[in-house]
Amino acid sequence: MIILQTEELTRRFRNILAVNRLTLSVEQGEVFGLLGPNGAGKSTAIKMLTTLLPPTSGTARVGGFDIHQDAAAVRRIFGYVPQALSADGSLTGRENLRVFARLYDIPRKEIESRLSAALELMGIADTADRLVATYSGGMIRRLEIAQATLHHPKLLFLDEPTIGLDPVARDAVWEHLAVLRKQFGITIFLTTHYMEEAEANCTRIAIMYKGVVAAIGTPSELIASVGKPDATLNDVFAYYAGDSLATGGTYKETAATRRAMRRLS
Repeated sequence: MIILQTEELTRRFRNILAVNRLTLSVEQGEVFGLLGPNGAGKSTAIKMLTTLLPPTSGTARVGGFDIHQDAAAVRRIFGYVPQALSADGSLTGRENLRVFARLYDIPRKEIESRLSAALELMGIADTADRLVATYSGGMIRRLEIAQATLHHPKLLFLDEPTIGLDPVARDAVWEHLAVLRKQFGITIFLTTHYMEEAEANCTRIAIMYKGVVAAIGTPSELIASVGKPDATLNDVFAYYAGDSLATGGTYKETAATRRAMRRLS
């Protein structure tokens, strides 16, 4: 069953074509990775799919609902963890979850049980009543995922979910995401710059470059496509976005990425 489908989804900012006729589909239960250098159009694509940014042309359907005509219905289907901080450091973990429970209109009688289950599932139940300002980067990320999945969404968007985390914290985040997928059947749509993370966890990957999907397939299919013995996903990235070191990312995007890394490290 297809849970997300785009048809020539396009976004232009004046003379800049950020996303150019994006056409792809994601099956329910997949872990779909959208990879590419800074400035490739990944975040713009996610903002359109989450109804935060209207497309210039084209369309998309999420859970069968059109992002133009049924935006409210689309928002009830997904959870979203952005790069930017979405947890309030002046509140405890439990208090942050209560705020999101109200935002998601979770029935009052279910809130406390949902909170307890989410905290336990993400491995932060023992720190639930501490201020988030005292959390480590990995704990903050797990809290943010708990926030975004309180309403048991069908689809979870993750924008650089492990940026700035050490390898142990990254592994812990993915272990908890695997439990979420198994328990709730959640489909994951993510961006990441960690190629080994994408290769290990994604069922399919699209390489995006200058607003266009340059290649799409399973990790093994993409690796085979470069025709290089002992190739890795790093080689795939270089093959399809070879001059990204020279052209990828603006000052604003680089600054935003580094801010996200600082607050999680």
